[in-house]
Amino acid sequence: MTTTPPQMRRVALASALGTSIEWYDFFIYTTASALVFNKLFFPTLSPVAGVLSAFATYAVGYVARPLGAVVFGHFGDRIGRKRSLVWTLLMMGIATFLVGCVPTHASVGTLAPLLLVVLRFVQGMAVGGEWGGAALISVEHAPKGRRTFFGAFAQIGSPVGLLLATTMFAVLNGLLSAEQFESWGWRLPFLVSIVLVAVGFVVRMRIEETPDFEQSAARSDVLPIVECLRTSWRQIVVGLGIFAGGFAAYYVLTTFMLAYTTTQLGLPKSVALAGQIVAAAVEAALMFVFASMGDKYGRGKVIGWGAVAGLLWAVPPFWLFGTGSAFWLCVGVGVGLIGVTATYSVGAAYVAELFAPRVRYTGMSLSYQLAGAIGGGLVPLFSTASLEWTGGHYWPVAVVTALFYVFTLVCLRIGRVRERAAAQAPVRVAL
Repeated sequence: MTTTPPQMRRVALASALGTSIEWYDFFIYTTASALVFNKLFFPTLSPVAGVLSAFATYAVGYVARPLGAVVFGHFGDRIGRKRSLVWTLLMMGIATFLVGCVPTHASVGTLAPLLLVVLRFVQGMAVGGEWGGAALISVEHAPKGRRTFFGAFAQIGSPVGLLLATTMFAVLNGLLSAEQFESWGWRLPFLVSIVLVAVGFVVRMRIEETPDFEQSAARSDVLPIVECLRTSWRQIVVGLGIFAGGFAAYYVLTTFMLAYTTTQLGLPKSVALAGQIVAAAVEAALMFVFASMGDKYGRGKVIGWGAVAGLLWAVPPFWLFGTGSAFWLCVGVGVGLIGVTATYSVGAAYVAELFAPRVRYTGMSLSYQLAGAIGGGLVPLFSTASLEWTGGHYWPVAVVTALFYVFTLVCLRIGRVRERAAAQAPVRVAL
């Protein structure tokens, strides 16, 4: 079964649009956690402790992501990628809309943060199942020799979602007073997401199931997660490592940067938000450049280049943040995102080739979401906590970021893929 160019365009649009909406929903929570949730839901705590508590509810989403990978990976490997993707989009949209309706601590006391935790968990479940399906929709439909490029359409959702979320908050922060923003303005990004979800739902309903899934006639009676853990656990570890360094650096340079620069360095929110916008713009601009390089020179080489660049840039951003200059803050974030984008852009195609089609949704989703839970969920939490016990020093954050990039390089070494053969057809790589 060959995918025609018009079909490929619809698939690419569905993948990019869907992941953009999902990540927009996820990142507006992230941004709100750093900017206002500490005041609205944890008002009795100190500024740093309040941010730490807000990040703890934020981290719940990352804990839920591996579970979402297992649940939706099961359905994606059993009944199809498309149907699983439709459900993840609906779950995320409903949960995000309801976050915009949650009363604050001043209204209902401790029930408020509990409601946040529940809805964040649902968000995490949805994102956990989203990425693997969106990546496979693109990769498995893609023509031979172009899997890395089309796999990047799923990856582009992250910077686009971040750009939309940050721009929304930046505009509201500029138009509204601090009192208006904290009273009701922060709710608007959550409420309008329901419109975006409706658009994404229509687009996704128009795509076809992937050829790899349709041609994978053998349906094992063993649960996909059981078979995956039994036969492909090494691939899961390698896939986790491929994404871990970029995830850790990404959330240090975006989520943690927001809290660090505003609470520790006293910079205006507008400056910190500008840094996030630059991060998203750099990632979006370079995504398909690195993806094309992955098809041309090899995915492993691009990942290796990105990891080395990120390792060398673990400390310099904090020097630039300390200048208090919006320009140098943006430089620190922007340069750091070059390494992140190099590893992230080719990751979907690289990790997809590690698994057989019958467990591919489960395997690659679990790799990605475990990396997200550790690198994206625990690293910002650890980073914020380290400010308390080091008196505001950044060195533990820089060291942890560097160690995650070392882990990426080690896993890349262990899990070398015969990329020339993998670029021609989906294969399962024995590690």
